[in-house]
Parts: sequence; C-alpha cells; structure tokens
Amino acid sequence: QLRYRPVLTQDPPLEGQTTASTFVLDQPRCVFEGYGNAVIWLVVALEQATSTFNNTAGPGTAETAFQDFPDPVRAYMTLNATLGSYPCPKPAGDITVLRVGSETSCTRDATRPTCNGPLPGPGPYKVKFLALEGSVPVAETAWSVPIALRTAKPPSKISTSNGHSADMIAITTILSILFAILLAGLVAMLFFWGSDCGGSSTFSKPESVTVRRYNTHHVYDQPAARL
Repeated sequence: QLRYRPVLTQDPPLEGQTTASTFVLDQPRCVFEGYGNAVIWLVVALEQATSTFNNTAGPGTAETAFQDFPDPVRAYMTLNATLGSYPCPKPAGDITVLRVGSETSCTRDATRPTCNGPLPGPGPYKVKFLALEGSVPVAETAWSVPIALRTAKPPSKISTSNGHSADMIAITTILSILFAILLAGLVAMLFFWGSDCGGSSTFSKPESVTVRRYNTHHVYDQPAARL
C-alpha cells in the first residue's frame, strides 16, 4: 500500500479539469520506483464501491469491463502503462496528465474492455493506481477523494431576464433609432438631388452677339511723280 493519493491536476491550471464526462489527473511520477516489471493500471470506481473492489480481478475481464460500468460492473480498469511511461524526475516539456474518459470509439466495443471511455454520469467517482506483475498485484496507491463531474443546467432553470439581456435590448433599441434617423436623412438627400437634376429647368436663350462690320479703305498707289 503506497501513501500516494491520485489528485486532479492543478499545476498548471488546465481548462476542462472536469467536464460532463471526463476529468484530468496528475500522472503518478516517482510513485512506483522499484516496480520496473509491473504494468500500472488506473482503477475507476463509483464512490460507494471502493470498499468492495477486488484488486485481484484481472484487467480486461467481465468483472472489470468498461462497457458494463456502472451496472453491474462497479469499478473498471484502464490506461495501462509501464514504469517507463512515468519517468522520474519529469523531463522538461513532458505532458504529465491523464485525461480519464477521453476515448469515444470503444465505448460499445466489447473487444476493448479496458476502454478509457466517457464516464456515464456525474459520479462521484474515486480512482487509484494499481501495479500488476502478470496478474499479481504488487503495489497500489490510496483511493482519491471523491471526484464529481460537471452537470448541465436544465433549460427550465436558465434565466433569460438577467442584466446582460436588458443591456443588449437597450443597445439594440438605440442602434435601431439611429439607423432609422440615418436612413431618413439619406432618403431626403436623394429626393432633393433628384428634384434638382430631373425637374423642369429654364434655359435662357443666349444673347446674340453683334459684330460691327468695318469697311477697309483701299489705298491706291499714286502714280509716281513724273520728272
């Protein structure tokens, strides 16, 4: 029995730490040192079923199959890994979390009883890590504290008369009034422009220009003075 207790990941803060069908755990780094030949399994159980879980029940059997969880199976085993998957100390840049419930393709696939499928309800659940050498349990952690998943609000309990809605109605009303004023001004402008361009216009006849005629005085050559 190891003193380690699985916990929801806290560092760094992670969006979606719990959802309606998943939760995220820290990996058990530096927990199973000395059990290099073991396969480490995650046990997921209903809170009230932890006291009756049989740690000798083999993974992938009818007694621990995900597809029959939570009834009649009250605890299933998933996310098996060797110690090499949880190196100690943690190399820089390593992802050190486990998302429980992330697989959807094997939810109803009876040939994959160790499926890491979506959790069927809000719980609460408890988890622990179990190390097996062959089918023999050699080490296990303590159970986690109860983990409750998120639940969606029924449509009947969603308020539609909150402050945000009132603000949006006021803004929409003001914008509608301004748009109506702008549209009216635009129509009036187009109307006046149409009147100026398409209405009856008076064209005055251009004044006639009088050009005074000048007679050119012909200059006749005088006969040269006779000498």
